[in-house]
Amino acid sequence: MTGTLAIERVTEASAEATAAALAPVLIDTVASGASVGWIEPPSAQDATRWWAQLLADPDAETWVARDGDRVLGTITLVRASKRNGPHRAEVIKLMVHRDARGRGIAPALMAELEAHAVAAGLTLLVLDTESGSLAESLYTRWGWQTVGAIPDYAVRPSGALGPTTVMYKRLGEAGLR
Repeated sequence: MTGTLAIERVTEASAEATAAALAPVLIDTVASGASVGWIEPPSAQDATRWWAQLLADPDAETWVARDGDRVLGTITLVRASKRNGPHRAEVIKLMVHRDARGRGIAPALMAELEAHAVAAGLTLLVLDTESGSLAESLYTRWGWQTVGAIPDYAVRPSGALGPTTVMYKRLGEAGLR
């Protein structure tokens, strides 16, 4: 790693190359046991295809953290598609490769997403995360509020069912801490 971290928004022009560059982040995140929608790590081809579909979603905006040419982390904002929700969006897929954790990448990605959301006129963000996970404690530290937990929400790699915690953050309140 070069030590030069850059946060950039994925554009239509950069989406194809970025999907391939994000595949190792998804594979590593799943392999490390994070609950991001997969039970077992996908192949590089499946991960690239999955990213390409997400990056093509017109309601989704994605940012990546790069160190040179290598993508180290990502976060996505998905705007509500319902007519009564133009003020809100969901935060999904905050992931940082294990090799890059502890460098402030996750809070930098979240700060970039939140700044964009405020500039876009959004006032409410929601997310869900594995109950009891490191991610849950980070979100709490960053000012997210817990709504509650849903039991038996996701199948874990062990086959057991695990809960998810639903959280929200009103924008314009205290930012990341």
